[in-house]
Amino acid sequence: MQYRQLGKNGPEVSIIGFGAWPIGGGMGAVEQERAERSVRVALDEGITLIDTAQAYRDSERFLGAALEGVRRDSYVLATKASFDFSPAGIREAIETSLRELRTDYIDVYQLHAYRDPVEPSIETLVRLREEGKTRYIGVSNYTFEQLERTGIPDGLVSNQVEYNLFARAIEDDLIPREAQAGVSIMAHSPLDKGTLTGKYDESTVFPDDDERRNMPRFQGDEFRRRIAVARRLQAIAGELGMSLVQLAVAWTLRYPDVATTLVGAKSPEQVREHAGVDPDILGADVLERVEAAPAG
Repeated sequence: MQYRQLGKNGPEVSIIGFGAWPIGGGMGAVEQERAERSVRVALDEGITLIDTAQAYRDSERFLGAALEGVRRDSYVLATKASFDFSPAGIREAIETSLRELRTDYIDVYQLHAYRDPVEPSIETLVRLREEGKTRYIGVSNYTFEQLERTGIPDGLVSNQVEYNLFARAIEDDLIPREAQAGVSIMAHSPLDKGTLTGKYDESTVFPDDDERRNMPRFQGDEFRRRIAVARRLQAIAGELGMSLVQLAVAWTLRYPDVATTLVGAKSPEQVREHAGVDPDILGADVLERVEAAPAG
């Protein structure tokens, strides 16, 4: 496992982060025992960053149980206020998170989305840091202009944004500019919520309790297009002796300013696959072929 620093003065984190949305049940129900085993395997594999959120259903509760008895300074715990970004709403959210996660502090406390006016929300995060309830602060799904409106206070170390072969807008906006501001990228959804796993085909129908059932990218021609791209990428991955999942995740880490890529997992087997990612294996010739795949 490789490690990179989060922000200018933030903690060192594993380049692979454990994304806890799937164990919360948002992509189909996951039994608590299986969720807990997945978290413990992640720690055993050298994954030190665990990311969750107020909105991630059962995720914080499952994590709290899984991390019980684990040395607190052995992992970096990130969570988010997801709904009410008023000072009172943020304070209520972090107190609930602390209770569910069974911890005295959060390592990186984030706002889940941008919402005006942003100043009172950021001021609240700064105060929570001063009070010791969080060590660092972060934001999620911000453009660089929105990030600038926060004033980028001391301790703001990360911006969590979607990044994968189908979602590349941050290459023109955030990646060139955030490093200069001392803020790192936490990439989420590197597998495009599953299309870049090789597990699905054109006939796939997602169950009612899976968020993907009603997402446009998993319907009709667009879903078929993404599946076709995944097949082309899978052929490249096979030549390299890796899985499509490992190829897709490694591709997101080719920029050093992406401090960590959060990969969701529902099982220990998936965690082990993610932990085997080696971004250094992607030479210039491979990257050229990978980036040509979406065009056919």
